[in-house]
Order: sequence, then structure tokens, then C-alpha cells
Amino acid sequence: MAKGDLVVVTGAGGFIGGHLAGDLLKQGCRVRAVDIKPLSEWYQIHKGAENIAGPARGDLRNLENCRRAVRGATEVYQLAADMGGMGFIENNKALCMLSVLTNTHMLMAAHEAGVQRFFFSSSACVYNADKQRDPNVTALKEEDAYPAMPEDGYGWEKLFSERMCRHFREDFGLETRVARYHNVYGPHGTWEGGREKAPAAICRKVIAAKISGRHEIEIWGDGTQTRSFMYISDCLRGTRMIMRSGILEPINLGSSELVSINQLVDIAEEIAGITLERKYKLDAPRGVAGRNSDNTLIRQYLGWEPDTRLREGMELTYRWIYDQFVAKYNAQTAAKAMVSLTGQGTGASESYTNILTKGGPASSRSSVTAPKKATRGKKKTARSAAAPKKKARPAKARASKAKKTKARGKRGVAWLADMPSWDANGTPRKSRRRAGSRA
Repeated sequence: MAKGDLVVVTGAGGFIGGHLAGDLLKQGCRVRAVDIKPLSEWYQIHKGAENIAGPARGDLRNLENCRRAVRGATEVYQLAADMGGMGFIENNKALCMLSVLTNTHMLMAAHEAGVQRFFFSSSACVYNADKQRDPNVTALKEEDAYPAMPEDGYGWEKLFSERMCRHFREDFGLETRVARYHNVYGPHGTWEGGREKAPAAICRKVIAAKISGRHEIEIWGDGTQTRSFMYISDCLRGTRMIMRSGILEPINLGSSELVSINQLVDIAEEIAGITLERKYKLDAPRGVAGRNSDNTLIRQYLGWEPDTRLREGMELTYRWIYDQFVAKYNAQTAAKAMVSLTGQGTGASESYTNILTKGGPASSRSSVTAPKKATRGKKKTARSAAAPKKKARPAKARASKAKKTKARGKRGVAWLADMPSWDANGTPRKSRRRAGSRA
């Protein structure tokens, strides 16, 4: 990639995407940052980037928005997804699955626009659940994703999108790269509200316990479940290296430092200088019993693996969350933050029709209109009944509307013209449309 080429980062209003956009700017890239969230809700805003925010233009489940997002781009980092910690993904499986629309439309748009390289952020949630039933887990190799039995909802969406990347590379020549992220954490991320992951949630609970004076902590599960956690700087470096590499298959990007949730609490307590009474919530979402990253392949390919020690990364994360916490809570209100939400109330109660129409779940919109009182509805109905009926439109006007509706339907499937045709031997021909042209 030449200096000055345009790079697109989707999900740029989120944790990893915000860091990645800033990192690419430091590398001298021109960056277009895209996210469905209003700009005021982005975790990081980089003035040097072209920032596209909000449902109208940043909802990448919409193909036309994807086309606009990738126009003129050389590379795309596809990080946009509806996701969160274990509480969110276990209670919002349909929302997580809807991210296949974003991934598919971004691949289609990138292919049309002649994008040179396309990065997809997958997840360790793609791995077969049968290989993760013991806390003393054997580290997961890339081949352990099959036979397929991934995390329900979120994991299936990621595994399906990995296959889409593979086939767009094989059939259409789009250079795709896929990394399976293992529990990324660090500053400038979600730390409350139901979508936060374990390191941030534990930091918040320890801080809340210390400030409130209630020296106790709620832990989901029995605390014996094991994970590895990758600090954000390692994630950024690995992502850039994988994008520049010749690695064609999905590859692990994660730390191999395995710890239990109890040990993670130990680290946070040590940083805070406090010891807490532990209360285990055994009916809370806890995920698989054990998961760790086998880094043999990434060491072979890149001569490197994520190496930031968990104690070091947790201290940086704790300090950042502490500053955010004390800016919002005091000793009287801190106890409110001692318990994690389980993921309900972050969009799961809405129908998928409303979500698609409005451009995102409630948590990603700046406001939600409250329902009107029933009495108002009755008055309105009464007025409507008394109002004169509208005149029927002339036949000519009805015919004109039908013609417009039919035209919109044709535009809705215009992407089919961008896909190659196949000859008698099943070999894809070149796209019938010049790369980069519009439907």
C-alpha cells in the first residue's frame, strides 16, 4: 500500500476500531472511520480521519452504505459487529447473527470497488465447544474450529463470515485476511452497561467496592473458568502484521497466558490494594469452561506473538476505568456499579423489524422515542374518525407509484450484476461491471 492510500475502518466508534483508526493515522494512512453510533457516542474521535457516523450513513447492514464507505479505498478493516461480553452474546443471539448482513455487504462492496485487501476480525468463539469443557484446556489450534460447534449465535456468525471471506478470495480474487481475536482488553473500551468483557467488568466492580466501602464482589460462575486476554496494543500490532502478510487461512491472535476468572480478580484486587468477599452468581452466563490460544502458527508465520503480560495490561486498564468511574460515581452512588447487567435491555427486547428500520439497537442510538399515553391515542382516533376521507388518487398517479416501486425493487438486487457469471466448466468469469462503478 502506497502512502496516502485510503484505508477504511468499520466499527471505528467502538473499542478496537477506535484504537485501530488512530494507529493507522499514526502510520501515515488516510483513514475513513465508519460506525452506526452517533459521533457523540464514539469511544475515540480522530480529527485526522474522515468520520462517518450514525444510522443514516454508518449502518453497514445496508449495501448502499457499504458502497459509499469503501469508495476509493485500497484496504478495508471490517470490525463492525453487534457484540459484547458473555452476558450480551448469550442474551442477544439474533442481534449477533444479524452482523452477517454487514460482513456480506462489506465483502460485496469491496469486491465491486476493487479493494486490494480486506481484513475481517473473527473471534475465538468459533471454536468447537467440545474442546472447551475443561478449565485446564489444551490451547486451541486453528484446526479446532472444525467439526463446527461454535458459540451459539455470535460464534456461528463469525464462522460463517470466515467462509465468506475465503470464498470471495477464491472465487473473486479479493485478498482477504482473517484473525481470530481472543478477548481483547484495554483503555477506551466498554466498562459498564451490559456489553463489557471480563477484565473491564472486574475492574469496575473492584473500583466500586473500594469507593463504596462495601468490600464484596459478584463473580459470574464459580470463578474457575479460564481464559487468555490480549492487550489492545498487541491486537493492533498483530492486526497490521496479518493484513500485510501472505497468511490465507484464519489465524489465532491472542495471548497464551491462561488465567482463571478468580486469578483475574486477584490481579485487580492487588492493583487496587484491597481484598474482597467473593459472591458467586452460579446462574449467570459464564461461557465455556476453558479457552486459550495456541500461538504456534502465528510464531511460524510472523516470528512474533502477543506478549504483554496480563498484570501490566490490567493495571493500565484499571487506571483508565478508575478515572472514568470517579467522574460518574461517588461514594453514595458507587454501589450501583457493583453488579453487571446480563445483556437484556440492550436491544434484545426490540423486534428485528424495528432494529432494521431504525438503524440499530437502542444502545447504539442517541435517543428512543417514548410511547404516547393511551388517552392521546384515543383522542387521535376520534379525530381521525371525524375527519373527511381522502380522495382516491387518479389511476395515472397509482400507475406512477407502482412504476417507482418496481424500479426500487430492481435497484435492491442490482448487486447481482456485479457478481461474475460462470462458464460451462464452472469457472467464474470476470465481473460484468467495471470495478468501482456504481449500480
